[in-house]
Amino acid sequence: MLSFKFSQQPTKQFAVAFVSTILSCSALAQYGTQSGDWPSYGGDTGSTKYSPLDQINAANFEDLEVAWTWTSVDTELDIEALEEVNGYVNINNFQGTPLKIGDRLYIITAMNLIAALDATTGETLWTHDTEVYLSGSPVNNIGFHTRGVSYWSDGIEARIIVGTNDGYLVSVDAETGIPDANFNGGRVDLSVGLPRATRDVLDWQGAQPVAVVSPPIVIGDIVVTSTITQARPLLRERPPMWVRGFDVHTGETVWTFHTIPLAGEYGVDTWEEESWRRTGNSGVWSMMSADPELGLVYLPIDAPTDDFYGGNRPGDNLFSQSVVAVDAQTGERRWHFQMVHHGIWDYDPPAAPNLLDVTVEGRRIKALAQVTKQGFVFAFDRETGEPIWTIEEREVPLTPVLPGDRLSPTQPFPSKPPPFEAQGLTVDDLIDFTPELRAEAEEIISEYTYGPLFTPITLSEVGGNRGTILRPSAGGGANWMGAAVDPETGMLYVPSSDSISVPIVRETDPDESTLRFRRFSYGGARGPQGLPLLKPPYATITAIDMNTGDILWRVANGDRSPNVNNHPALEGIDLPPLGGGGRNPILVTPNMLIHAQNYSDGARLIARDKASGAELASVEMPASARAAPMTYSQDGKQYIVVAVLTNPAPQLIAYALPD
Repeated sequence: MLSFKFSQQPTKQFAVAFVSTILSCSALAQYGTQSGDWPSYGGDTGSTKYSPLDQINAANFEDLEVAWTWTSVDTELDIEALEEVNGYVNINNFQGTPLKIGDRLYIITAMNLIAALDATTGETLWTHDTEVYLSGSPVNNIGFHTRGVSYWSDGIEARIIVGTNDGYLVSVDAETGIPDANFNGGRVDLSVGLPRATRDVLDWQGAQPVAVVSPPIVIGDIVVTSTITQARPLLRERPPMWVRGFDVHTGETVWTFHTIPLAGEYGVDTWEEESWRRTGNSGVWSMMSADPELGLVYLPIDAPTDDFYGGNRPGDNLFSQSVVAVDAQTGERRWHFQMVHHGIWDYDPPAAPNLLDVTVEGRRIKALAQVTKQGFVFAFDRETGEPIWTIEEREVPLTPVLPGDRLSPTQPFPSKPPPFEAQGLTVDDLIDFTPELRAEAEEIISEYTYGPLFTPITLSEVGGNRGTILRPSAGGGANWMGAAVDPETGMLYVPSSDSISVPIVRETDPDESTLRFRRFSYGGARGPQGLPLLKPPYATITAIDMNTGDILWRVANGDRSPNVNNHPALEGIDLPPLGGGGRNPILVTPNMLIHAQNYSDGARLIARDKASGAELASVEMPASARAAPMTYSQDGKQYIVVAVLTNPAPQLIAYALPD
């Protein structure tokens, strides 16, 4: 077994098995909401997505009724006028999950309007328009959107804090929605202090605007956030997406963690040929988590420029595609682990690390579980960074390699838990409902490069090789939906997708780009007769016992897939569970799992048994859900809230039992 690349301060390199026990119930107070509120995006700063509320259970789930609905306040904007000015305006790109504190809910819309709602009726109490649509085109290539807000209070004053798509950190009064004048006049320009970042449009020297698409995290009086920048300009010179801590009272920068190290800093030697000077990205685009007791914030750091070609950045490239623990008050690195060395597959950690306590062979540990796009769960002692189970550095394919690139000869593979998603592609993975479909699928993949996990990226050539098939796709596996935790049992529940993608990588014109090769677009690999290329299921939920590292069950999210079930080539064939219901975020309660199931011909909210994964009950929804569900209690009544993409505008729907 090769030694793996792990580091804490001081640096160590070793492979070790580590063991632990669950804390007592009294020590679980920081896990789950432990009340009727939902004060953080994932329920708590540990991103458990767990609530102890149990008024709604499997026996009465199907009795749920719509208690109230709330239509996005984006409808108050003059959409037609905005669309004439900004073609990226789309109020249906709604991924927001509300917070609930006291008698109010707080939400952010696709167009970055912040709103407070009455928790009993859903009535809008106030709104604040951040006016992101005036900033020009959105930095993110999927348009204006954001996933949530953050909350701070000292018991007297309270603030709602958001990061916006035009690169500001905004603080408003939770009671009124009025900007906090003490917080730098109400907002902080996140482009200030970042090399090569600008408020203006992209230019040839690499100056680019920045944005935020996920909620900051608040720990004590520090607000922690990162930024994203454009994913697809023809440049290697981009802003580094450093993570920064800001004073919640003043908006002043308290600390900066250099996700791409500077000269003389730890890890700068992993950016060979001084590539740290010019390389950008490597921020946190998804959610973060924090342990207030330990005073640590956990950063899932994304890929560097360019996602699929590393010739411009030789070396392992710390801290890209790593989980990093930093001191919440100082930003000092406590420990880190890099999950992909010199990444060229866009396999960045896509979700907040989950914090939970587990028991392994009678010993106790405060744990952190990081799900990944490539289908792994990396598990650590969240105080020290020591792996719970051995992580091996295994040799991976090094050829074919794009000219000028030099790949890492090994990548880290956890010995436990097993992968929750299929990895790599072989002929045996192809659709085989009939011999004819299998033969056509084999002919299709003969036009591509494919193989085990971490097969190198290849050029897409007209009339030749069409590129490398990634499985899991660059979208995962797991994605921002993350995983959910039952803190009472140490169970981890992971929604995932079995899908493929093909990055279309080509050589660039040196007169038009400073990158020799880059990804021009994402492609796919069509399946035979319009069917999927792979065997089902296409979306699953996996339950992992983090006390033992074992997978307990894995079920398809939905038995059918309309485009497959109704296909004429499959008439009369007894199909297995297809998992066509999507990869949806999970809410955990004491007696069940709750998540959406989306089809082109309808959507449902599902209750599932935690011990077996069996579907227990469901209720119809008027449209597909995209955001993560949450639950809260108000005046003795439990509500479940989920955002749905109704027309002409998205809505929040609150379900509750009849009075």
